[in-house]
Amino acid sequence: MTKNGSSLATQDASAAFHPAMTGTVLAFDFGAKYTGVAVGEFSMGVAHPLGLIVAEGSAARMNEVAGLVTEWKPHLLVLGLPLTMDGAEHDLTRRCRRFARQLEARFGIPVKLVDERLSSAAAEEALRAAGKGGRKHKLHAHQVSAQIILQSYFDDPYSS
Repeated sequence: MTKNGSSLATQDASAAFHPAMTGTVLAFDFGAKYTGVAVGEFSMGVAHPLGLIVAEGSAARMNEVAGLVTEWKPHLLVLGLPLTMDGAEHDLTRRCRRFARQLEARFGIPVKLVDERLSSAAAEEALRAAGKGGRKHKLHAHQVSAQIILQSYFDDPYSS
């Protein structure tokens, strides 16, 4: 464990995958019930919303992720790390770190944790600006949040 509590394997993912490399990256906005998914390509450095995993149990969520990994064959997984505004961890943070460890163990793909503070608010604002705000489009916010998390990684892969 490093001083901020993340595993070395998770911390060193950016060292193993320099942004100049090519390959697909999948990103997740982890939630207890909904997990947003985004995809991007190292060479392009542009993230796109991909979909939503609706699963409350870890086994069901992991099966959905397995399908995405099989389809997209990513070289890196990026996972938004939920923190309080002052940077403190909470229950969902611990669940998210466990999910990251499970992803690395099951798929053998490095996982990079990225601070996701304000990504949900930014996603909701982006949807409102596109005329897609409100309850009708609320579930879209999770995948747009995953897109924002991945784009922030592409924009500055060494900041997290």
